[in-house]
Amino acid sequence: MISSLRGKVIDVSLTAAVIETGGVGIRVLATPTTLASLKVGQEVLVHTELIVREDSLTLYGFAEADERSCFQVLLGAKGVGAKLALAMLAVHTPDALRRAIANQDVAALKRVPGLGPKGAQRVIIDVGDKLGPVQGNDFPAGSATGSAAEPVLAPVGTANPDVVAALVQLGWNEAAASQAVAAVEKAPGGESLSVPELLRASLRWLGGGHRG
Repeated sequence: MISSLRGKVIDVSLTAAVIETGGVGIRVLATPTTLASLKVGQEVLVHTELIVREDSLTLYGFAEADERSCFQVLLGAKGVGAKLALAMLAVHTPDALRRAIANQDVAALKRVPGLGPKGAQRVIIDVGDKLGPVQGNDFPAGSATGSAAEPVLAPVGTANPDVVAALVQLGWNEAAASQAVAAVEKAPGGESLSVPELLRASLRWLGGGHRG
């Protein structure tokens, strides 16, 4: 089991990072919040979970151990695989998930792409209090290392294709993803958002129920 990874960041995309350790570049899938905290050339420590399948070995990375713990618990819910668990943590912080499950807030859980009413109810039943109490860890981007990634500004006037692709990979359809990104870009201050900020703002827009 690979429980953590320390090394130099050699690449960061909207859905994954490559961290070099011992001369080997290891690809780690992660949430937008975690990825926004990583900077190329920086030495980092990420908490990891290795998912083993017959045809693949996939490593998931998290800025905080609490986020990884939530990921592990979510995988124990019926019908929740690694992709859906990661999408849940992309839309909600660990504490937001704790509140939603404790309050049996199906509407909040349904904001996650691919999680319908029945799936949300199943998560509430299967997870229960396994996530533990609210910890106040609604952490901002950059908390993994104490410094955020250098801002990369999104193109103005178009639905940034990389951000749209990242949202599609998280489970939204292309039309809804494009609508969200375009709406955020057109909002006041949208033109000054970095790419990671644009992705997080688009996730919040979609999470607010503005889906086509």
